[in-house]
Amino acid sequence: MEKQMTVKQTDASIHIYSRWNLIPWKAVEKDVKRLQSRIAKAVSEKKYRKAKSLQWLLTHSYHGKLLAVRRVTTNRGKNTPGVDGVVWRTKRQKMAAVAGLHRRGYAPLPLRRIYIPKKNGRKRPLSIPTMHDRAMQALYKLALDPVAETTADPNSYGFRPHRRCADAIEQCFIMLSRQHSPTWILEGDIKACFDEISHQWILDNILLDKQVLGKWLRAGYIEEKTAYPTRKGTPQGGIISPTIANMVLDGLEQAAKASVPPWRAGQIRPKIHVIRYADDFIVTGESKHLLESKVKPAIESFLQQRGLKLSEAKTRITHINSGFNFLSQNLRKHDGKLLIKPSKDSIRSLQSNINLTIRKRRGVAAEILIGALNPILRGWVNYHRHVVAKRTFAEIHNYLFKQLWKWIRHRHGSKNIRWLIHKYWQSGSKPGVFAAIVKKKGMEQVYELFHPQRVAIVRHTKIRGYANPYDPSWKTYFQNRKIVLARQKLRVV
Repeated sequence: MEKQMTVKQTDASIHIYSRWNLIPWKAVEKDVKRLQSRIAKAVSEKKYRKAKSLQWLLTHSYHGKLLAVRRVTTNRGKNTPGVDGVVWRTKRQKMAAVAGLHRRGYAPLPLRRIYIPKKNGRKRPLSIPTMHDRAMQALYKLALDPVAETTADPNSYGFRPHRRCADAIEQCFIMLSRQHSPTWILEGDIKACFDEISHQWILDNILLDKQVLGKWLRAGYIEEKTAYPTRKGTPQGGIISPTIANMVLDGLEQAAKASVPPWRAGQIRPKIHVIRYADDFIVTGESKHLLESKVKPAIESFLQQRGLKLSEAKTRITHINSGFNFLSQNLRKHDGKLLIKPSKDSIRSLQSNINLTIRKRRGVAAEILIGALNPILRGWVNYHRHVVAKRTFAEIHNYLFKQLWKWIRHRHGSKNIRWLIHKYWQSGSKPGVFAAIVKKKGMEQVYELFHPQRVAIVRHTKIRGYANPYDPSWKTYFQNRKIVLARQKLRVV
């Protein structure tokens, strides 16, 4: 009966859903999506006052609050508390959280600052809001996402719905693989992007409730029981922060292209293309001089207005024949043919992870080791399976075999080679696959290690640049794309 009810978009309707597990989520999502589509349409028509009014409706709607609480209680950080130490686990706590999401009197608490290690040995600051502040951010993100998607650069792929790294890499292939493609690449990296963004620029240009947005930006953080103010940047760890950072960088593509005079017949085409994933981006060009004298200064000016600047250590201009790394892939032309392969750093990182995982589990049963290795292998192979990686998968398989052989020799030092091979490589559904058989209650259960070498390489279908999931005119496209991507799911041959 609840599914047939029409819910008024006010907090007075809170009594209608008395139990968390009885909420009709499909109806809730449909109602929120309808409002988001209206926001996207208003922004595309440049009716910004109407868009603000619709955002107000969404952020004060009961359905929006339900989805916001569901997001923060189901994502990876659901068990990570903020400075107040509160985590929402029970259904009663979730329903109470929905009732507590109010704009009036809202005052966010400072963020809990922790540090996570980076590849270069340094540490990246991560600021964790409280559950209540995360839910408020998730609520307002529902209202901001349609704006961000409508105004976004067509070749921006990071932290956006229905977009992924594979789309950015496929765009690189499209732009660089042809015989007459640009040959010079500006590898751009923005220095401390999240930490340096100008607060004033955000407040002046982001279409969102200024009062709530300003409170988040000035909330400060607590580190080792000491409170610190925040005068710039948007914290890494906030749900809405990636969307804000993306909107700050939108327009980079146009700025790079506008730095070069329009092409005319008889002139050499500048071939300026921008491909961006979050704060990492590349810009292609016909010559090194063009990128150095025109494009790079235009990008620096664009970033300076937002309180940002390029990292001198990571920003460089490279020829395609020398190759460059982008999103853990190496792109390089060999005799005029573009080959995209997993980067050496990515391969070394995986091998180090495999080695560490096996060394930590020297004394455990084989099925436990398999359970620890499979997510690592599957995730890495799934990421790289759209490029020229078949030989790399074979190398990973060989490395894995050597490490597993050391592991079983340590466990079974007195057994001969024939016994070891029969026990671990001939007991599964296919010969040559590392497996373990466990007998429970008279039943045999087989645990098999993921086999990188048997994964099929499948070319990824890139999303269209201007595709907008909040625009109803793109609905059929996204339905068909869902079918296409389902056919390209990970396949083991």
